[in-house]
Amino acid sequence: MEDAEVSSGTGRLDEDLLHEVAELHPASLDGGGGDELAGLLARAADAPIGVIHLVHEDTLRLYGGYGLTAETRPEIPLEGTLASVVVKTGEPLVVDDLSADGRVPPGCTGAYLGHPMRDRNGAVLAVCCARDVRPRTWSAGERASIAEAAVVGALLITEQLSRYEIDRQRRFLDAVLDSLHDGVTACDEQGRVVFVNERMRRIWADIGPAGADLGLLSALRGEHQRDSDVVLPGLNGRVRHYLVDAHPITGPGGQTVGAVQAVQDVTRRKRVERFRTCELAVTTALADAPSIEAAGPRVLEAVVSTLEWVHAELWLVDKAAAVVRPAARWSAPGWQSDIEVPADLAFGVGLAGRAWQAGKPLWIRDVGRPQSLISPETAASGALHSALAVPVREGFEILGVLTVFADTVEDPEDELLALMSGIAAHIGQFVEKNLVDDLQRQLIRSKNEYLALVGHELRTPLTSISAYTELLREADEVSLIKDGPRLIEVIERNTNQLRDIINELMELSALDTGHADVQLMPMDLADVVRDSVAQARAAVAGAPLVIDDDLPEQLVLPGDRKRLRQVVDNLLGNAVKYSPDGGHIRVTLKATGRAAELAVSDTGLGVSTDEREKLFTGLYRTSRARDSAIPGTGLGMTLSRAVVSRHHGSIELADHEGGTTVLVRLPLDPR
Repeated sequence: MEDAEVSSGTGRLDEDLLHEVAELHPASLDGGGGDELAGLLARAADAPIGVIHLVHEDTLRLYGGYGLTAETRPEIPLEGTLASVVVKTGEPLVVDDLSADGRVPPGCTGAYLGHPMRDRNGAVLAVCCARDVRPRTWSAGERASIAEAAVVGALLITEQLSRYEIDRQRRFLDAVLDSLHDGVTACDEQGRVVFVNERMRRIWADIGPAGADLGLLSALRGEHQRDSDVVLPGLNGRVRHYLVDAHPITGPGGQTVGAVQAVQDVTRRKRVERFRTCELAVTTALADAPSIEAAGPRVLEAVVSTLEWVHAELWLVDKAAAVVRPAARWSAPGWQSDIEVPADLAFGVGLAGRAWQAGKPLWIRDVGRPQSLISPETAASGALHSALAVPVREGFEILGVLTVFADTVEDPEDELLALMSGIAAHIGQFVEKNLVDDLQRQLIRSKNEYLALVGHELRTPLTSISAYTELLREADEVSLIKDGPRLIEVIERNTNQLRDIINELMELSALDTGHADVQLMPMDLADVVRDSVAQARAAVAGAPLVIDDDLPEQLVLPGDRKRLRQVVDNLLGNAVKYSPDGGHIRVTLKATGRAAELAVSDTGLGVSTDEREKLFTGLYRTSRARDSAIPGTGLGMTLSRAVVSRHHGSIELADHEGGTTVLVRLPLDPR
């Protein structure tokens, strides 16, 4: 052990450092051999007692003893002992008769033979001694034996301290390597793995045996890798991303004695980058799109590709019908699904309906489990496993639901929930902004249409009234008797037309501002529609026009009977007005889910797609109606929408070839 070297922070582990180690860690010398060495020392000197003391500052610590009594203390002060003389002089101490030596306290008897045990630098590390209870003369051979025992003892202590320090540094190194965020693996020259830290074991658990060699064997062949990108499939089917450093280990002679690789799992970092890219793609898609229907596929494409899932859907809430309707869907390229997306989902039904009802994100680990919120057909197909639904909000109002699906079983992740909630918030803001923009456009259009109304619909009857009044004023007695009644009839007709326009405008204003009295009480809508249809049939009696109906016996809902009758009369009046001779009008009423649906279809002029929504913005008349010179103010549909809105319902023009279908939905449950 004379030439033994131990790696440390300073290159060599000197004896002073070993001494400090012994001071801080007495257990470092618990490797055994102390008592045996003391026994050999005693027998070599033919003495009944052998003792080895470690020197530590001003104390002596017992390292080994032979022939000692049970009262022997493990640590005693150095001062006043014969060992202190050995330490101070650094020389052997031979005392044949302790009672005759002035350095020994009175009452001590026997003989003492002590020798210093030196470290490599010559400092006294310990003192070994042989004791006899009787005075005696120590022979030259006994002195030589003690000197040899001192050398052997010093080597033994030094070796034990060295082993302890090596083990301590190894433990420190293991702790440091286990605390790293990188997985570390080392192998010997034969390629056998000799070291694996805790992080690397976790990587193995994620990707299996493939993680054992991410560059280790190539490094053993002398190749160097630095920040190499490695992509591997995990055992759970998810792709894992790693950065790999791998280098050979060179021995003293320049030969390769092993290799080491450091592997950093950057899957999370890559995912965060993809999440940022996804949010940017969603923001860009929404910024460039005129509507959520146009932006939806691009938004869902970004979500699906970012999550590496397979399918996504966007649903928008129809409050009047108490359903969510699909606005967009997207599937990953190459993924085929025979799952039919329903036309709508009722409140609390299916994943989207339940997320709407719960008002919070819903995560399903496996849709195939019995408690799944997915429809039984979807769960039974086996095409999908994990599912996530996130409400699309603007403030406290839920405007829709965003759903995504994976074909593998996934556990909930906070980062993913945060991403999806953020995307849902972007969509909610976009939908709300479009509603505001539409309202602003409607206000501008309404202002222009009101000006047009004043310029045409009001001016025309006023002009007629003024002209016929002037004719009456200038007529002589004969003309007044002959033409007066006809002129007064024209004035009355135009006056009534003005009164109707003004009444509609005032009523529309009152409904829009909330000043109109709308009382929601249980009422039979079927009875209201039946009466209106009967009145319309009576009005067209004898005309080549057919009015069919399909009405239930009773359909009770909360509503204002007078206001809803006004809506039904207006819809039937429009159908009659715009249907040509030989036309066919059909009226249907039914309950669907939590809503009542009233549909009025005709075979009239029809409404182009781009004009459908404009019909409800006030004073708008279709180009076909204007070209056909059919009279009207354009207020009827606007007024109808205002009434339906006050009933928390909706009104729209549905697809209908060869005519027009107006669809009204009213909630069956009181709000």
